[in-house]
Parts: sequence; C-alpha cells; structure tokens
Amino acid sequence: MTSKTMLITGGAGFIGSNFIHYFMKKYSNTNILNIDKLTYAGSKHNLSGVAHSPHYQFIHGDIADQHLIQHVFDQYDIHGVIHFAAESHVDRSIEDSSVFIESNILGTATLLQAAKNDWEKKGALTKRRFHHISTDEVYGSLGPDGKFSETTPYDPRNPYSASKASANFLVKSFGHTYGMNTIISSSSNNYGPRQHQEKLIPTIIRKALAGEEIPIYGDGENVRDWLYVHDHCSALDVIYHRGNAQESYNVGGGNERTNIEIARKICAILDVKKPDRKEHLHVKSFQELITFTEDRKGHDRRYAVDDSKLRKQLGWEPKAELDRGMEKTVEWYVKQWNLQKSS
Repeated sequence: MTSKTMLITGGAGFIGSNFIHYFMKKYSNTNILNIDKLTYAGSKHNLSGVAHSPHYQFIHGDIADQHLIQHVFDQYDIHGVIHFAAESHVDRSIEDSSVFIESNILGTATLLQAAKNDWEKKGALTKRRFHHISTDEVYGSLGPDGKFSETTPYDPRNPYSASKASANFLVKSFGHTYGMNTIISSSSNNYGPRQHQEKLIPTIIRKALAGEEIPIYGDGENVRDWLYVHDHCSALDVIYHRGNAQESYNVGGGNERTNIEIARKICAILDVKKPDRKEHLHVKSFQELITFTEDRKGHDRRYAVDDSKLRKQLGWEPKAELDRGMEKTVEWYVKQWNLQKSS
C-alpha cells in the first residue's frame, strides 16, 4: 500500500464491516487496513464484497497486542484510525468482565500510544485523526423524559459500558495531554445487516423463523433509540472528516421504541414476508412466539441521545425511516436464512 492508508479496527464486526463497505465505495482511492481478532462477533464473510480489492488488506490480530500494533505503525504510514474494535455484548460482560477490560481498555490504550508515538515522530500529531467509536450506554439510564447530551456525566451501569467509558476517558486524555487529534462519537442502538445473532433484532428474527420462543427481558418496556447502520456510517464519515478535534458527538436515529414494540413490529413484517413459514409452524402470527423472561441484571430502562450538535454543526441527519429500515433488515436476514436452508 503506497497511497493514503486508513487503519480500521474491528472491521469484521457489525458496524465496522458496514462502514468499510460504505467507505471504500465512497473513497475508492483510499487504502483500508483492517485489523480484527475474529472473535464470535466478527466474520471475514462480512467483508467478502471487498476482500479482493487491491485497496483492502486484512490483519488477523488483537489490538491489545503491543508488538503487533507497533509493527502495523512501523510497516504502514497510517493517516487515520477509526476504532470500532470492542467487546460489546452486555450479557457476556456480566458473565465475565475480564475480556472487556483487556480489549476495550487496554486495546484502546495500546492503539492510542502507538498512534501518538508515530504521528508525533512524523510531526503529524494534530493532522492525523484518531476517531473512537463509543456508545450511548456510557451515560447510564434515563427516566421517562430527557436525553443524553455530549456533556452528560458518564454513569455506566454494567461492565461493558464501564469499559467503554474508560476507553473514552483515555481518548480524551490523549487529546488534552498531547494535543492529539482525537474525536469520539457515541451512537444509539444500531440495526441492519451483518449484526451478530445474539443481539435483539437478529435474535427475534432467528427465533421466529425457527419456531422457537422469542425471549424478551422483563416487561419489554425498556426503551431504546434505533439507528439504521447505514445512517450511522454516513454520520461517522461526516464526523471523521469535518468534526472538531477533541470533541464528542452523539449520533441518534430519533426512533425511540420499547423492546416489545420492536419485537411485534418484526413479527408483523415476518407475517407478510414468510407466510409459508408461519403456516408451517401453525401460528396465526409470529407474535404468538413472544415470551417474557427474567430481566437482565442492571438492565438500563431507557436510552435516548440528543444529537442536535451533530445535526446543527455538521449538517447530518438520518435518512432511513424506521418502518422501511426494519423491513430492509428483516429482508436481509430472511435471505440469509433461506440460503442456509437451501445449502
């Protein structure tokens, strides 16, 4: 790779892989170097569409591996870092927090130190950007009213969100201490193609098509703001290229819904898209499969972000309307399910 090179971490995961497809299509002359550990949440299959491009290269590795990360910065002239890589499944963090601390905190520190050293040596510390991808979960939980702003104090409620808040503080500290060109974006819940099957929406679709009980935590009234992943990609593009150094930006979809509303919406779409499967399972609607289970420990009641800063300062706004976005998402997963059944 001889021209401009971007380092993407965690690019084999849900948001990262969607972003690489988006970015390579829009910026065809930029080289993408993707490093991913390929844990349960990442798959090279997510990148089959770009794998053979001369502008794409994959490195199988751990961002917490100091020797590897140092080698990457020595070997390639990295012009920018967009850091997606993270353990992100809350339930798994409750079972065992150690891997979240290693990847999300130590991994972020390793990347920051390598980038800082390399760019400082090249006199480019303020010119090359380190963009850290975070989550609205760092802010804690909301009541029935209000939204998280970029100035809301961090109040993480589970090991996952605590590790992401810690990573945010590290990124901020490198900006303030060294004058490094850092930036943080925190998004609401993403949905769309290529999401890991353990997440809420893929779980609802997968369980429904299998004719299994669709588990919904507690009373199903937990509220999330839903953001179509392609809209998130466009927001990240704008923030990376036009956001102010050492700033934070919230990214929302403006689509607050309870978990039970999302489950019923997906089931209604499946009723239309897969009537044959519904008949085979002897149900009038896939909604008959919805069941309520014991609530998750420390389950935050409501998230919602105020992204007016992003909209006003950088002119971004989401394009996907929730009903159509959900329909496109269900269509993608149904297609994958059909392919699996036919293979």
